[in-house]
Amino acid sequence: MGAVPPAFAFATSAIDGRARTGLITTAHGQIRTPAFMPVGTAATVKAMYPAQVKQLGADVVLGNTYHLMLRPGAERVARLGGLHQFMNWPHPILTDSGGFQVMSLSKLRKITEKGVTFQSHIDGARYELTPERSIEIQGLLGADIQMQLDECVRMPCSREEADRAMQLSLRWAERSKAAFGALPGQGLFGIVQGADVPELRIESARKLIDIGFHGYAVGGLAVGEPQDVMLAMLDVVTPILPADRPRYLMGVGTPDDLVESVRRGVDMFDCVMPTRAGRHGLAYTRHGKVNLKNARHAEDTRPLDEASPCEASNAWSRAYLHHLVKSGEILGMMLLTWNNLAYYQELMAGMRAAIAAGRLDDFIAGTKDGWERGEAAA
Repeated sequence: MGAVPPAFAFATSAIDGRARTGLITTAHGQIRTPAFMPVGTAATVKAMYPAQVKQLGADVVLGNTYHLMLRPGAERVARLGGLHQFMNWPHPILTDSGGFQVMSLSKLRKITEKGVTFQSHIDGARYELTPERSIEIQGLLGADIQMQLDECVRMPCSREEADRAMQLSLRWAERSKAAFGALPGQGLFGIVQGADVPELRIESARKLIDIGFHGYAVGGLAVGEPQDVMLAMLDVVTPILPADRPRYLMGVGTPDDLVESVRRGVDMFDCVMPTRAGRHGLAYTRHGKVNLKNARHAEDTRPLDEASPCEASNAWSRAYLHHLVKSGEILGMMLLTWNNLAYYQELMAGMRAAIAAGRLDDFIAGTKDGWERGEAAA
């Protein structure tokens, strides 16, 4: 018989203001928080080897239920040993519910009380995604952290539309929890909705707490609204959420979004930004963003950041990276994705250490100063 998985748990080890650092325990290992989760949409973090992702400091990656249910299919992944074995990532995996992609990618979709019916963006085949089916798929994949099915509305929207979607998401949250049951070492997160209406966010959070989840996500932000709106919603929501459960801000974000959200008590993040930017010639560094498409890099012999421990950042010249980007070479995408994920993980590690030392404000001030001084400091 195999070892019994540990119970899903979250423990805080240090607090600095509203920020905290700690550990999430799952069946496939621990996640140091605050954590940035690289996005592995189709069971791969694009342009990266799994071992590389781990070496950079990532404890957990995200898989997309919508994409994996369409191709290769959840039942097939289960027959092949589950998502961890399938993608050779023996560490924690979080899966989203599929709801956001249904809303944003599907050709034709219809939302009812039961769930969502939609056409695949790949071949037009019709599917139905209910709270129960979403949880079933995430279970077949074997995700350590699973998300309730919710409806994410686009902003700006009316208060009536935000309220309707939030109330539906609450009813789906109850059904998601009933479908999840109890799985050793695995957790289910509820998702706070309510657009940019503080009263709706508060109602959503309190009712989710009444239902009871292993963790709580804040959804429906970073969808085009200004940063100050996102931060205002966090100021409203995070003080309500239980201190003994992880808090996850979905789909966020820029380095500045990360530091400001950690300051407000968020523990977990995911975003395609560092990997997508890397595939399009944009590098994130201690000195801000560097666009390798720009001609001024054509004869620049400096690396992206000679002080970085990441080989992608310190071993190749900007001139060479510019050449790769302009030539559309795959190696350019690989090196810049590597650099970007390294910087994001370095930023998270820096915040964890700063919180432990009670110096998060100083760390954020120094980090922002580096971005603002930019290339003059390089």
